Amino acid sequence: MPPRRIQFSQADIDTQLQQIHLLDQSSSSENLESLAPLIKTVVENNQVEAFLRTTQGLVESKEQEIERICGDNYQDFVSSVSTLLTVRSYTHNLRDRITTLDSSVSSVGKTLASKKRTLLESKKTATHLDEAIDTLQACLRVLDLVNRVGAMIKDGKYWSALKSLDDVESLPQTSLSQTPFFEHLLSSLPSLRAQIKDAVTASMKSWLLEIRNTSGLVGRLALDAMKTRARRWKTRQEKDHLLKLSKVGSPVELVISEKLEYNVLDNDQISIDFKPLYQCIHIYTTLDSLEELQRSYQADRKAQASLILSDRILPGTRNLSLTLLPLTEDIVGFFIIESQVLRTTRAFRYQREVEDLWENVAQKVKDVVEEGLRDESDVDVFLLCKDSLLAFVQTMEGYSYDTSQLQSLVFSLVERYSALLERSFGTQFSKAVMENDFLAMYISTPDELETVLAGCYLKKQKIEDLLTQPIPITLPFSSMFPLCCGYVRQYVDKFYQFVEGVSHHHRDIDSTLLKSLDQLLVKHVAEPIANRLRASRNMSTIAQMISDIDCFHHGCQELGQQLTKLRAAHRGGTMILEATNAFGSLSERASIHLNSAITNKLSDFFDLAEYEWTPSRPDTTPSVYLYDMVMWLTGVIDGLAVTEEIKGMAYKAALEHIAGCMMNFLVGPEVPSINDNGLSNLLVDIRFLEDYFQQNGKPEFMSVFSELKSMISIPLNDNVSSFLTPPTRQASYPHVQPKRLASLLEKMARYGQGVRIRSEFEKGEKRRLEAQAVARMQS
Repeated sequence: MPPRRIQFSQADIDTQLQQIHLLDQSSSSENLESLAPLIKTVVENNQVEAFLRTTQGLVESKEQEIERICGDNYQDFVSSVSTLLTVRSYTHNLRDRITTLDSSVSSVGKTLASKKRTLLESKKTATHLDEAIDTLQACLRVLDLVNRVGAMIKDGKYWSALKSLDDVESLPQTSLSQTPFFEHLLSSLPSLRAQIKDAVTASMKSWLLEIRNTSGLVGRLALDAMKTRARRWKTRQEKDHLLKLSKVGSPVELVISEKLEYNVLDNDQISIDFKPLYQCIHIYTTLDSLEELQRSYQADRKAQASLILSDRILPGTRNLSLTLLPLTEDIVGFFIIESQVLRTTRAFRYQREVEDLWENVAQKVKDVVEEGLRDESDVDVFLLCKDSLLAFVQTMEGYSYDTSQLQSLVFSLVERYSALLERSFGTQFSKAVMENDFLAMYISTPDELETVLAGCYLKKQKIEDLLTQPIPITLPFSSMFPLCCGYVRQYVDKFYQFVEGVSHHHRDIDSTLLKSLDQLLVKHVAEPIANRLRASRNMSTIAQMISDIDCFHHGCQELGQQLTKLRAAHRGGTMILEATNAFGSLSERASIHLNSAITNKLSDFFDLAEYEWTPSRPDTTPSVYLYDMVMWLTGVIDGLAVTEEIKGMAYKAALEHIAGCMMNFLVGPEVPSINDNGLSNLLVDIRFLEDYFQQNGKPEFMSVFSELKSMISIPLNDNVSSFLTPPTRQASYPHVQPKRLASLLEKMARYGQGVRIRSEFEKGEKRRLEAQAVARMQS
């Protein structure tokens, strides 16, 4: 504000004029210097008129004072008048000079006032300039802060940039706060925040692209680490049998392998920096836009997962073996990163979202593999795919992903692989059976014997017994048996090599192995042997077949025990091959077929027998054909390369057939009539057979002739009446059937009725009546 003007009252002016001495008696000059300040003050205060009036009053008062003085002293008065005139003259001069001075002072005052106003305006302008400079400096500071936001965005310091915007928004209230500039600046903050949001989003998108390109390497490192763990664990299991029950990924294995843990996300080959994602999550959370980021991230990762499948899966079956490993590497890397994101962020990635994405990818992998292997027949391709999938499954299990779909896929590969092996080995088994000559193996050296027996599925005691026998030796089986045992070993080795590392579906795997082995042994061994057995009539060949079948029967039992030992103990139970029963049943059929071949030959002997059933006298010597028959029978059966049990069964069947043929003579339609002498001759033959086989150490088979002897003795001893008595019949003739006895009695009655000898006729009539009585017993 301009300085306040000083106001003078009338009394103040009078006082100042009274103090002015125009004439100083001590000075020869006029004392006018004291007027200057007074006049200047009067002019500045615009009191010239008042000053003039006061001056006029002073003059008048002085004139009155002079007149008074003059009255008292005229001379003095004259002198005073003279002085007064002088004063008046001076007064007029002074008035003129005052008027001039007033004009001059007035002019100077106006100039001074103008300059003062100019000065005040300049000061005001300077003040405004100072305020403007302060405001501009404040604006520059704010603009610099905002400008640094752009630089921070370029440098990737998004949180600092966002914090700077918050600082701008929270600046204290100043004169700048009310300016349009500041309001415009505040209105631009949302766009700057949007720039930060876009920049951090672009950074995260770039990071997503980067991890998309590096996921394969992460997956490869993870799969290699898992394979190394599996090899290391297998070596440890071989050294410590207590660890066999623990698989890779089990708590025991995790504790032991903890010191060797390998970080696939941060190592000497790769280092995944999750800062762009964390930074983006932090920025979006601050901006209350986290849900938008979650939706965007989920969509991007889902698209990347689909892109992995589309990029790695090429059309054509044969490409699967080339693309499956890179595909699993990409997927493993993808979901390891997802697992890390899920583990290190809160409320950003939901477990259910990742699980759904994983299930979708796992299902597509399953579909791709099934489609790729649909028409595949190369077992090496299946082995390669299984190894890739197994490492894939084990790795993903380590990150707590559900692998049930993939486990089912691996088991389906086991089934397919087993079917392919079955098809391949089935041809070899069938060829071995069809090209076999069914001759017992002849071994001439101990080394050869050990080599052959080492590859056969035989009981330990059986092997030891064969090893103790002198060389050369004829083995109880043909070359087909050790050849098929070798094929079985190869099949089992290939099968277990394929399922090695499969930690699920144990019982299904065992069932698949047993089912496949049963198919091989039944369809490609037992059935071809059965076909050759039906077509064979050579008893030596049939006997060797029986011996081979018996070896297969016991071999299946031994194979089941060995397979039980091969699998883990915790799976429990004994593995039993259905082929064991198949070979047991086939052995029975083969024995029946051998017996049939023997009995057919025996029937030929009986066809050549020339019995006289109504001779005039009995004969004490056996029939001639019996000598040839028993010599042939013993020579054939004793010469068979079969067990004593089978030989005994053959003897029993042969003697039962002989007894049956003799019984057919007595009761069958071929012989119309028989007399007592004919029965006596047949009884001689029966006793000859009993004596012969007893002498050859086979008395246990003589019971086959019990019914014949008992039935022949009834009419020869005339004991029909005793047979008709129930207690006697049950005690003495338990094996005799009334129907057969009635047929024999009818033939004897027919003989008596056909001769003209009275005694014979009466005997015949008696036999007829006895036959009727015996026949009535049946009803």
